[in-house]
Amino acid sequence: MVFVYAVLGLVLLLFAGDALVKGAVNLALRMGIPALIVSLTVVAFGTSAPELLVSVQAALDGVPGIALGNVVGSNTANVLLVLGIPALLAVMHTSGHDTRKSYLTMLGGSVLFIALAFRGVFDWIAGLVLLAGITLAILDSARDALRHRRAGIAAGPAVETPEGADPDMPWWKIALFLALGLVGLPIGANLLIDSATEIAAMFGVPDTVIGLTLVAIGTSLPELATTVMAALRRQADVALGNVIGSNLFNLLAIIGIAALIRPLPVDPQFLSFDLWVMLGASLLLIPFVFLKQDIGRVWGVILTALYAGYMALVLI
Repeated sequence: MVFVYAVLGLVLLLFAGDALVKGAVNLALRMGIPALIVSLTVVAFGTSAPELLVSVQAALDGVPGIALGNVVGSNTANVLLVLGIPALLAVMHTSGHDTRKSYLTMLGGSVLFIALAFRGVFDWIAGLVLLAGITLAILDSARDALRHRRAGIAAGPAVETPEGADPDMPWWKIALFLALGLVGLPIGANLLIDSATEIAAMFGVPDTVIGLTLVAIGTSLPELATTVMAALRRQADVALGNVIGSNLFNLLAIIGIAALIRPLPVDPQFLSFDLWVMLGASLLLIPFVFLKQDIGRVWGVILTALYAGYMALVLI
């Protein structure tokens, strides 16, 4: 039954997270908040809600290995698995899109995260530093987006439609989506963390390993689904941008918030292996970002095989 509860927790997290995004987006738009700001903040935080709730719940339950493993494992999975599997289905033509600035921001966030990890604990000081970093990144993105929009207005107005936006959504439906999200997310997080802790005890493996594998892959499913659809629709900029943005939020916002709730001790395994795998996976994006290479099927095989190898090393 413990595996059933784990799957149920994941399903609840995915559906509740989607409901929260839809409710929050339409509430913000109804309150007169510009669509651009909604896209950069509400949608970004909303789509990271499952990872956030899992990490916060793990911190509260005293299993920091799951909290950190969820984020580090998700970031590795986002590059190797979330880009690898869609590339097996369709070539992602990233050569025509400029993601250099957002990629360098993500890389800077990764280096900052690793540097703070070597302090041995993510405490309130580290949490404030990480949250300051994500705040600066959001403000910079907003400035760039506003500049691009002003330049676009001169050539012709463009309509920005945030994910989940429905101008005709009635108030009762907005309230229902918000309620489903706010209730479903903590229940799903509780189920997943409790069952993941039991699974770790059953197989005699550290909670860190469960965080890096079961929990990380589960909370990366929304990114995988989004990227598969983007690849099939030939929207390579969406696919690569989704991974870069998600990784930045995972490191800075999620661990930043979790560290303010309760200190997260860093397992020595992270310092000696997993953090460097995460950074190495991020560096694998250089050919696609700077050298204008497309992510074809050969790269899909390489990335997926590297992830399979990493999983084997973690589980052995």
